[in-house]
Amino acid sequence: MTTAPNSEPAPARPAPDRSGPAPFTTADYAARMAAAARAAADAGLAGLLIAPGPDLAHLTGYRPTAETERLTLLVLAAGRDPVLVVPALEAPDAAKAPGAGALTLRDWTDGKDPYAVTAPLLDADGRFGVSDNTWALHLLGLQKELPTTSYAPLTGALPMLRAVKDDRELARLAAAGAAADAAYAQILHVPFAGRRESDVAADLAGLLRAHGHSQVDFTVVGSGPNGANPHHEAGDRVIRHGDMVVLDFGGLKHEYGSDISRTVHVGEPTAEEQRVHDIVREAQQAGFAAVRPGAACQDVDRAARAVITEFGYGDRFIHRTGHGIGVTTHEPPYMVEGEEQPLVPGMCFSVEPGVYLPGRFGVRIEDIVTVTEDGGRRLNNAPRELAIVE
Repeated sequence: MTTAPNSEPAPARPAPDRSGPAPFTTADYAARMAAAARAAADAGLAGLLIAPGPDLAHLTGYRPTAETERLTLLVLAAGRDPVLVVPALEAPDAAKAPGAGALTLRDWTDGKDPYAVTAPLLDADGRFGVSDNTWALHLLGLQKELPTTSYAPLTGALPMLRAVKDDRELARLAAAGAAADAAYAQILHVPFAGRRESDVAADLAGLLRAHGHSQVDFTVVGSGPNGANPHHEAGDRVIRHGDMVVLDFGGLKHEYGSDISRTVHVGEPTAEEQRVHDIVREAQQAGFAAVRPGAACQDVDRAARAVITEFGYGDRFIHRTGHGIGVTTHEPPYMVEGEEQPLVPGMCFSVEPGVYLPGRFGVRIEDIVTVTEDGGRRLNNAPRELAIVE
């Protein structure tokens, strides 16, 4: 159990971190697209169709600034040059993407049929992997133009497409994790009792940005009974002395994700609260210890779940043990029963067991972990003991 020195003045927020790693190059994106096309061929697919979203950002560096009903689609196939189909009015922005030099832009203008423009790029009888967030409008348009094509979601067809990170991606994830650790260290110094959950959530968001995050995806602050809801959104509940408080927060720094959970207590905990926290901490350690090359994703879940079940709280651990992280804060692979995908060095994911007692309190402890050649490495190193706040 750790007591935060709340009697001291809260430290000033740091100046915004504007430093950053060297950007990915055109060659990096070319290699990613080539590898994706080969993986598609190995999976028996005619190619890949990638709509705006995390897959497109990962493969080309292109991040359209707004969602649009106009078709934007990267077409990848082994043995062919990559082609990005874009609306003409967005082509200048697409041409500035860091991966644009490794592909051909094919634009279309309003009043023209974008599916007729795209159809010649596709094998008319092929089966294609499609990014999960592709609009049904566009997929149905392609099916109408090419009725003998078929499609499979990338999560099922190529679940490892973004799962294994290279050294430069790992460095970005480590920097994001360190920034989240720093935000947690500072949040322990702010007042909790007498303030709304949303107030503490705003503090967390500000600290993430101060430590270099360009995007804050979530700031869960679940106090007292709200902590028993794993995805509780910070609300107007006023935090009280004696509350257990679940903190789960993260976002993007250098375009790669952070995600950390810690549970704190306002004042001294009861023996039961301390015991439940100790159980979850032991489960989290067991899940981390199960990380090694060749182990199945489900082995991490089983190791963490076994500890919680042994102590009689198995039915109160109501979610998977972890999820992948990269250019988004949630992506494959998933640490869950039934997922037999072997762990591979460079994979990154959360290990986040929890116990949730409805109407009373919850506890969750989460770190991002990467698989190494001989085990695992935590990308979060903030203390896991139960911290006491005021």
